[in-house]
Amino acid sequence: MYDVLVIGAGPAGMTAAIYAARAGYKTAMAEVGVPGGQAATTEIIENYPGFPQGVAGPDLMYKFFEQTQTFGVEMLYGYVESLDCSDEVKKVKIGDSIYESKAVVIASGAKPKTLGVANEDRMRGRGVSYCATCDGFFFKDKDVLVVGGGDTAVEEAMYLTKMCRKVTLIHRRDQLRANRTAQNRAFANEKLEIVYNTTLEEIIGEDKVTAVRLKNKVTGEETVMDINGIFIFAGYLPNNDFFPAELEVDKNGYVLTDEKMQTNIPGVFAVGDVRKKALRQVTTAVGDGGAVISAIEEYFA
Repeated sequence: MYDVLVIGAGPAGMTAAIYAARAGYKTAMAEVGVPGGQAATTEIIENYPGFPQGVAGPDLMYKFFEQTQTFGVEMLYGYVESLDCSDEVKKVKIGDSIYESKAVVIASGAKPKTLGVANEDRMRGRGVSYCATCDGFFFKDKDVLVVGGGDTAVEEAMYLTKMCRKVTLIHRRDQLRANRTAQNRAFANEKLEIVYNTTLEEIIGEDKVTAVRLKNKVTGEETVMDINGIFIFAGYLPNNDFFPAELEVDKNGYVLTDEKMQTNIPGVFAVGDVRKKALRQVTTAVGDGGAVISAIEEYFA
């Protein structure tokens, strides 16, 4: 029996666990992989306060994790199968084990969205990737394609230019959505080519990616480009497979909360990328994790 069980060990979940444990509650944190979430796969984080020169994502997340251990947060490793909120005491099934907790904080984050183009699923891990910092090394001195136009796509494309021969970034609109600083750095990089109004229609290859079929949205013209790897950054979807039916979510599956991170189920809270919010950054995740403790204390009272 725990006082607080946090599902997910990204920056939001770890912050919530730190605050809960520091407040004297018996706290556990469930995680299926390495603590840190998406931030742990980010090469450099430049907008987290206190690091004027930037900080490596894995390094920052390890510091977060160390702090959870300093305050005695217990780790429960495994995939969360279900969350039962039918009683006042919540039941969380992790693998074959069931854990009980008086309060649950959902911090399961989000996962990369797939495009659904031909051969995308079949070629995943065979040239199709959703994480440049994870898989970029495999494409050293090769030509790769990046799909997307937001901050993540541009920053990951810049990272790939450090090891790849050439990086081509395609975006379906006529201008990028990334922040101006990232755009300016991208425009100045000679190894990065940006192609607008273009969509990925098909991934070509047998055992590995060899080419792609692209379409110009303005002219309708289709072309085939030889390529060794594809990195897709088309947004994210919430990790919500274990949600109970009674938990209220929006049309995209993100948890609906109030400003105190409370859901519609008493004793169940949500923080970080898994909840509906305007901005998803490490700073906002940490803010969510810190804010939830007051609601937890009110609930216990």
